[in-house]
Amino acid sequence: MTDERGAGRGSLILGGAGRNVTVATVSTVVFFTVLVLVIVNAPGWPKVKSTFFNADEFRTWFWPVLHAFTLNIKIAIVAELFILVLALGLAIVRSLQGPVFFPLRLMAIMYTDVFRGIPTIMLVYLLGFGVPALQLQGSALRNPTYLAAVALVLIYTAYVSEVYRAGILSVHPSQDAAARSLGLTRWQTTKTVIIPQAVRRVVPPLLNDFIGLQKDTALISVLGVVEGLQRANLASASDFNYTPYVIAGLFFVLITIPQARLTDWLIERDRRRQFASAR
Repeated sequence: MTDERGAGRGSLILGGAGRNVTVATVSTVVFFTVLVLVIVNAPGWPKVKSTFFNADEFRTWFWPVLHAFTLNIKIAIVAELFILVLALGLAIVRSLQGPVFFPLRLMAIMYTDVFRGIPTIMLVYLLGFGVPALQLQGSALRNPTYLAAVALVLIYTAYVSEVYRAGILSVHPSQDAAARSLGLTRWQTTKTVIIPQAVRRVVPPLLNDFIGLQKDTALISVLGVVEGLQRANLASASDFNYTPYVIAGLFFVLITIPQARLTDWLIERDRRRQFASAR
């Protein structure tokens, strides 16, 4: 009798889940069908289609925009490597205890406050046009691509350091006390106990910041660097058609969606772990 009741409950649960999936699928199809019908039957749709979704323009500029977009990817990857290291160092400095480290903590706080407060595009302008005006030696100091990448690193290091610091502060003080009772120094405790736990906890928000970084690489176009957006801008200006912008936007979406789904998966995995440990 018990087995029959359990099987009955299982059937009800599966049946309810199946109905939910069906309702969700049907409602989604209906919604997007209505949306498409509204758009394609709008009076200005033929003009919009020829201006933004021109097939000939798409075929002409797809590969040139893709080739230019690889620069966005390279800048994002290199910037992420620097940001991960610099931001962690900044977070550790802000977490140092004792009055002797107050000057270091103060400088770290000032850095974070300043570069979180400056708009990214403004810093790109300041470095991109200001540093070459100093006429310093070194080709990198005159290269707008390098200078724009430095601006992104400065800005996102400030943001990511706060993510790291939140992770460090989330580690329970008992972890530090236990490690110190075993004879570990404060630095050994931070390196082997605190930081590994903190990094694992902040991976999802870190990925969110790097999604924003990938999109902000388009800001280097204001310095004349021919990356994905600038190539689309030049193509649009030459043909008086906005389809190249759609192509560039498509590439940004295609590269950020996998990162977003990975972030969701990591968040869900951590949530399941927390529920499992709470039982």
